[in-house]
Amino acid sequence: MTESQRPKAWNELLEKLTFMPAVVKAIEKIHDINWSMTPNQHDHYEMVYVKKGTATFVVDGVDVHLVPNSVIIIKPQKAHKLIVRSESCELIVLYFQLKAKKDGDASHASLNDFVDYIEDEASGAYVYLKLSKKNDIVYVMNRILRERMKYQVWGDFLSCLLIMELFVLLSRMLKQEWEQNAKNRNLKLHELLLIAKEYIDNNYARELTLSQVAKYIYLSDSYFAHSFKDKFGISPKSYILKIRIEEAQELLENTDMRIADVALSVGFSSQQRFNDIFRKYTKMTPLRYRQQKKLEKTNL
Repeated sequence: MTESQRPKAWNELLEKLTFMPAVVKAIEKIHDINWSMTPNQHDHYEMVYVKKGTATFVVDGVDVHLVPNSVIIIKPQKAHKLIVRSESCELIVLYFQLKAKKDGDASHASLNDFVDYIEDEASGAYVYLKLSKKNDIVYVMNRILRERMKYQVWGDFLSCLLIMELFVLLSRMLKQEWEQNAKNRNLKLHELLLIAKEYIDNNYARELTLSQVAKYIYLSDSYFAHSFKDKFGISPKSYILKIRIEEAQELLENTDMRIADVALSVGFSSQQRFNDIFRKYTKMTPLRYRQQKKLEKTNL
């Protein structure tokens, strides 16, 4: 189709995009368990939807198990092989390229051109999704399949619009999955930080470092420190000192322990260090704090 024959909307769309998706082939396949293929790779993307049955794609040496209503998108130049696992396996296979709008050459541009959070390397050799049976993605794939089989007027234009719609739907679903995974990670992090806080509460009296607490919940020092402060509004180091000083206040007020012994019992290696930190938090020395509390009790 020449430029003069294209609808105005199509030309406007071409002007705005760096790459245009182009359907290379859309086919429906049925394989039985005895079917086999040799590993191959090609210059275009391959999107496979499993209608019925089960199969395994080996992509760059990684096994990806496919079940009904699952989709895999294999990126260009990635070696892959399909192994049928059930008696019969029905598939819709869509091959597509991303073509530069100026010269029409096929590009290996990543899906990032349509799904802005999928990086070419970060997402690996493939993208996997589990869909519902009536998912819009499945509907659009079937529409593309039918259009490619009909070869009717404006079929190329409609196929282009349909695959654009397909990428919009894919981006939405992948974004939802990313957000859900992020939510799950946040829930897990919340639990880990509570565990860390309880660990500090129970172990403040012994020599305790940031690294020890971070290691206890399997987080890096920097990530743990940043997350702990975001969660509780205080750094882990400051929280450890705060707990030690609060416990020291209890001992100074309610016992006759020597100040040096109080310092050791709440986790300070020296009395001088204890005195300095105590004064910083309470604006008075440990001895002055004890004397003031005794005077308050006498007055009462």
